[in-house]
Amino acid sequence: MKQIVKCSLLCSRFGTFGKRASPYGSRCSAFNVVSYFAAIGRNATRLSLTETTSLTAGRAFLSTVTNPPHIPVMSGEVIDYLQPQGHQVFLDLTFGAGGHSRCILESSPNVRLITLDRDPLAYEYAKELQEKYPERVIPLLGKFSDIPMLFQKLKIKKNCIDGILMDLGVSSMQFDNAERGFMLSKNGPLDMRMDCARDPKQLTASDILTHINEESLYKVLKYFGEEKNARKIARALVESRYLLKKFKTTQELAEFVFSLGGEEYKIDKLGRPSHPATKVFQAIRILVNNELNELDYGLRISHYFLKPRGVLVAIAFHSLEDSVIKRHITGSEMDSTPMSIGGGLRKHRTSVSTYTSDEMSIFMKKPWIPINKHVVLPSKEEVESNPRSRSAKLRAAVKA
Repeated sequence: MKQIVKCSLLCSRFGTFGKRASPYGSRCSAFNVVSYFAAIGRNATRLSLTETTSLTAGRAFLSTVTNPPHIPVMSGEVIDYLQPQGHQVFLDLTFGAGGHSRCILESSPNVRLITLDRDPLAYEYAKELQEKYPERVIPLLGKFSDIPMLFQKLKIKKNCIDGILMDLGVSSMQFDNAERGFMLSKNGPLDMRMDCARDPKQLTASDILTHINEESLYKVLKYFGEEKNARKIARALVESRYLLKKFKTTQELAEFVFSLGGEEYKIDKLGRPSHPATKVFQAIRILVNNELNELDYGLRISHYFLKPRGVLVAIAFHSLEDSVIKRHITGSEMDSTPMSIGGGLRKHRTSVSTYTSDEMSIFMKKPWIPINKHVVLPSKEEVESNPRSRSAKLRAAVKA
């Protein structure tokens, strides 16, 4: 577990947000956010607010949502924890196809929403939602690490957001499109970039497998994929270059890993049969998109922009994501200086190291108050109706 927690910060491209000089003032001006929403409206009709959202209203409300484009995971629980009401402002950090965002908007008529996604296709969906809900939606295109720049343009300051949602992992529309290169069962280019070609400097999965050295690839597969045969697979992938082999498609990579032997199909932690290359695909995808560092940064910046007593709801789909979320919410992230793959491991403080009183006061202060003591899992009924929800884990916390 310690290795998993440490490795959640591999491939770091930035330090912690808390150590940077903030570009924002120390006081929040919620009026700026509301004013911006009003400025982008197109003669929208304002609805009178007569509702109050109870803790159990989320599931009852979901039955009234009309024509959802796909099935958002644990939407009832999300609404229960966020409790949208009044003129509150919410931030959906992982818009996707907008399932959760629609639930938030339809749960309360005056709620406003800022949406973020790094996928240009998701951004187009968000702009369509803005047209349906003028004066209530601001769509943004970017990663978690782009939030300071994006929010600075909107003049959104610290402590201005009432609730934040993170629905992590790869969206259904990304998995289902073979051209995106995420699905090993669908042949397509070995790409895996969530940003598509938005950043021409970002390497594809094929580019990385062409240039990464064996030791670094071993660490990627071991920590990001939790692959037991990481050393064997890494060596074989690197040695394949001597045969002038470049992996260009998902099918080529899947068949190569399958050919290395071992079990024909493995059994995952949920008792499901899985292809031998499943964890390899997961590890490379996490590396391509710098997912765990983006998540770490997103959690830090969520705390920065949330109001005191604001709510964070995070849904993870594998243990690495959940470990990072749990570490933040429980406050157990002492000495979390980032490391880098291939650059050697940093020197950690030992058990005999000492901390100053200022360091200890920071470490002992809990930034979050967990709402749910244990992780929340989808109901049996939801798993039956939406099998992709079966590995979801939800955690919710209030900003201390």
